[in-house]
Amino acid sequence: MDFGNPYRDMPANRFWRSAIADRDFLGVDKMWTPAFDIRPEDTVITAGSCFAQHIGRALAKNGYGWTDFEPAPPMLPDEAAKAFNFGIFSFRTGNIYTTPQLAQWVNWALKRADPPKEVWEEDGRFFDPFRPQIEPNGFGSADEMFAARNNTLAALKRAIHTSDIFVFTLGLTEMWENTETGLAYAMCPGTAAGVFDPEIHKFKNLTYPEIYSGMRDVINLVKRVNPKIKFLLTVSPVPLTATASPDHVLVANTYSKSVLRSVAGDLANAYDFVDYFPSFEIISSVPNRAMFYEPNMRSVRREGVDFVMSHFFKGLGVEQKEAARPTGLTREILAAERNEDDIVCEEEILEANNAN
Repeated sequence: MDFGNPYRDMPANRFWRSAIADRDFLGVDKMWTPAFDIRPEDTVITAGSCFAQHIGRALAKNGYGWTDFEPAPPMLPDEAAKAFNFGIFSFRTGNIYTTPQLAQWVNWALKRADPPKEVWEEDGRFFDPFRPQIEPNGFGSADEMFAARNNTLAALKRAIHTSDIFVFTLGLTEMWENTETGLAYAMCPGTAAGVFDPEIHKFKNLTYPEIYSGMRDVINLVKRVNPKIKFLLTVSPVPLTATASPDHVLVANTYSKSVLRSVAGDLANAYDFVDYFPSFEIISSVPNRAMFYEPNMRSVRREGVDFVMSHFFKGLGVEQKEAARPTGLTREILAAERNEDDIVCEEEILEANNAN
């Protein structure tokens, strides 16, 4: 008896010609089938690399429960709130580019590890080594810096305990660590703030096993604290600003994104409460011919973000709202409507060191 073969009855979106080659890329559909529902009433939090900000904004604008657990003081004007990094993510951690950074913040918030006492001081101003750009021109004192961090840790703890969906965007494999404490910095010391010490500050390019096990441990820890929570992982399509590896930046970027994409996919396959959304593929894949990037070939155009989010909401079976403004829209989201491309990406400060 001839049973044919497994490919004979597969849908069109499983074949390159019918799914991609024979179509205008803007007409490509069925890119994502959600592993679980994301409902408007769900409490959703976002963190990670720069691109996570787009997802939070789009969710809020379309009536979903993106939640800011550390809102700005009511008297602070919109522009000042943004300058002080309020409303960028669901808590005031700044960009979390690597899994060791995420693990640190989660363990500090859940009191499984003591927050470090390290402080960077410059000209009488104090900077948090683990989010050095969170406060314009630094804090007025070390005590003020620690108090602000404690507020963020309390907000992150509330978010972990009460949220339904945790959206995390994986950004980098490259990081700088303190060899004396083993802690991961948000930025290389001496770039955004601090003083670089080659005896203490070491570059590390994380491997697949390190990233997978680190992210898995975070997921399992958060899940034990909040059994209802689900995770949606994405990989940032924004290329590296610079690399500290010996490789050409294009080669380094390919390594970084390939490893992160593999980790995200394998975690989604391993757990039914973890899903992967393909923002990376939609923006950076060959068929779109880089049309979603700005001329610098790094920043994502607003049209690209809109295209990504159209696939997100199509996957959820939702027709995007253009005019309606949900009552839960934060002032940061409202301000962002005036400048959709105004994304906070701390890594871009590395370009200031380019002497070429």
